[in-house]
Amino acid sequence: MHEKIPFVSLINQYDEISKECKRTGEPIYLTKNGEDDLVVMSVDTFEKQQAIIKLEERLLSIELEQRNDTKSYSLEELDDVLKNIVKE
Repeated sequence: MHEKIPFVSLINQYDEISKECKRTGEPIYLTKNGEDDLVVMSVDTFEKQQAIIKLEERLLSIELEQRNDTKSYSLEELDDVLKNIVKE
């Protein structure tokens, strides 16, 4: 289960929340009136998640192209595509 803290703690405990997000690499769920409201995470974690999503989308695109016989990739070409995605 994700850690949940009241929304008002964001202001009062900003430094602690920031350190915890960076230490664990996990998001912290903020609650408002006892209900989930926002998710806070480190920039590093967010950027890693975005890179993973982009990689998954590209791999799915490649798989669909191969299934539809619209494009075929050699192992070298696929390696180059993946390296370019990781660089971005």
